[in-house]
Amino acid sequence: MSHYQPGILAKPVPSQARHLFFTLESAEALPAALDKLVRLVDAKHAVVGFGESLVQALGRQVQGLRAFPGITGVGVDNPSTQHALWCWLHGEDRGELLHRSRALEQALAPALKLVQMTEAFRHKSGYDLTGYEDGTENPVDEAAVEAGIAADGGSFAAIQQWRHDLDGFAALPGHEQDNIIGRRKSDNEELEDAPESAHVKRTAQESFAPEAFVVRRSMPWSNEQGAGLMFLAFGHSFEAFEAQLRRMSGLDDGIVDGLYRFSRPITGGYYWCPPLSEGRLDLSALIAV
Repeated sequence: MSHYQPGILAKPVPSQARHLFFTLESAEALPAALDKLVRLVDAKHAVVGFGESLVQALGRQVQGLRAFPGITGVGVDNPSTQHALWCWLHGEDRGELLHRSRALEQALAPALKLVQMTEAFRHKSGYDLTGYEDGTENPVDEAAVEAGIAADGGSFAAIQQWRHDLDGFAALPGHEQDNIIGRRKSDNEELEDAPESAHVKRTAQESFAPEAFVVRRSMPWSNEQGAGLMFLAFGHSFEAFEAQLRRMSGLDDGIVDGLYRFSRPITGGYYWCPPLSEGRLDLSALIAV
């Protein structure tokens, strides 16, 4: 029997993580690399996702999988930086994550090449760097399984790296910050009189038809490029995430999410996360076993 990768729904978000993004270099070397991937990956401490280009290179198709769409609104750009493979390593020790990253990079060569690595971390008990609690409206328990996991145990991951203007945000009055988010920073209570551009109103999952529930596992990041949020959402398809992103970008009613006042996405990717079989990645949909 297949099961979902446990890191998808594990709580809380890990204290340390690494997002690894790979491009395809040699289709001929893929079968051997994927065999090593299955043997090397500990499903309890990693989530693995496949991009559409890698699936196509294997001559296969995963229903519902597609490349990330570049969605553009008025003054808004959500870029597509799609890659062939994504690995989300998580744990408690940064040094251990470094060694695991190196082992994975070496095992996947020459089929796949690491082209981006972004370290992420838990801030307080799960806060964005702006000081607001993240993932408040996440579904839990069976509702989380229903929202985040497909019938076969697979899942679809949507990833965007958002870069914040933390100085600009900090310069805003407190009430204006609250109106951008739609919650009070002091107690995380939703504002009844928040403007329509408030993030919580733009993404209220029950306000869509059909309802657009996803499981968010976002974490802050910080490096020489700046700092912000590594947004990560899992769904049984991409439809809920895409509906939220289109509304955020003003494509539904012309109202752009307040987040774009101080933050911009610099990456975007879609990945299929295969189920598990006997505790290992089940790649039977991609390769003959």
